[in-house]
Amino acid sequence: MDLINEYLKYMVEVDASDIYFTVGVPPAFRVEGIVTPYGDKVLTSEDTHNFAYSIMNDQQKKKFEEEMEMNLAIFQPQYGRFRVNIFRQKSFVGIVIRQIKLTIKTIDDWGLPAVMKDICMSKRGLVLVVGATGSGKSTTLAALIDYRNSNQRGHIITIEDPVEFVHQHKMSVITQREVGFDTLNFFNALKNTLRQAPDVILIGEIRDAETMEDAITFAETGHLCLATLHANNANQAIERILNFFPIERHLQIYMQLSLNMRAIVSQRLVPTVEGKRAALIEILLDSPRVKDLILKGEITLLKETMAESYFEGMQTFDQHIFDMYQAGILDLNNAIAYADSPNDVRLKIKMSEMKPGDSKEKSDSGLKLKR
Repeated sequence: MDLINEYLKYMVEVDASDIYFTVGVPPAFRVEGIVTPYGDKVLTSEDTHNFAYSIMNDQQKKKFEEEMEMNLAIFQPQYGRFRVNIFRQKSFVGIVIRQIKLTIKTIDDWGLPAVMKDICMSKRGLVLVVGATGSGKSTTLAALIDYRNSNQRGHIITIEDPVEFVHQHKMSVITQREVGFDTLNFFNALKNTLRQAPDVILIGEIRDAETMEDAITFAETGHLCLATLHANNANQAIERILNFFPIERHLQIYMQLSLNMRAIVSQRLVPTVEGKRAALIEILLDSPRVKDLILKGEITLLKETMAESYFEGMQTFDQHIFDMYQAGILDLNNAIAYADSPNDVRLKIKMSEMKPGDSKEKSDSGLKLKR
């Protein structure tokens, strides 16, 4: 274990999310999404073998030699908790270590819209946080759980693979279960969840029809269920859900979603003027109009509805980009680069910066932009 302490120490110092140990290149750290080599020393097969075997106990070593895969957790009092994946590549041992964050960003720290506080305090319903891998979904879910934990008494159960943030008991009792360590799989954990009298259930990721059905059932039975899903926006999220099921069940799924969906939060990460990354958020809420569109399967109209419902707490990516630009968080180049409709955002920014004397030019443009 002493062999990797130097790397764990540096990982915590620079707040890296991951370390990569691969034969033929130096160790590498992922910081703010960017992978950077650490020093010039190229790792040998002996290096990675020694690192891996210094972490594992005898039982884990035997299992690794049989299965060529090993997942384990390590705890160092001076550095914190880490999740380790050991594997083979090109016949050599490879290792990826992920830092399990003990400090959780709040909704305000993470720059999330205020309506997210209302969402996570809901008594019941299904809340999906969607986005690509590495888009900050876990950070957002952790912020939502932390807010609920800080402001409402109850029992919160999380089922994750792996646990990425460790929550402390505040107003709520927190039960965190990690697949592979505390339960064999998602199926077993979810099957027994309602017997544990939860108020809030977090599912780390919905990957199949069975997990999706469980999430809907939790919402139907009066619980708040939060989960992640791989999709780029609300439209794709609903399409992805439908694709879990045979076509003859789609009408039923539309009806269940219209009755139980509380919100779909879509997320991307964008570079800020300070060189960091911020969450770019699109929010779909369960307004009567949205419920009706989902029930009828008119998913293509959801984005337009979000844009028209800005003052009800909904927003599109482009509306949030404009707000972030106005707040000085994004520069013009990134505001345009990350927009769904770059020309609309460019024009909206230009119009917002016009002086009063330019009003005639604005009115003559013949264009009307939504907030």
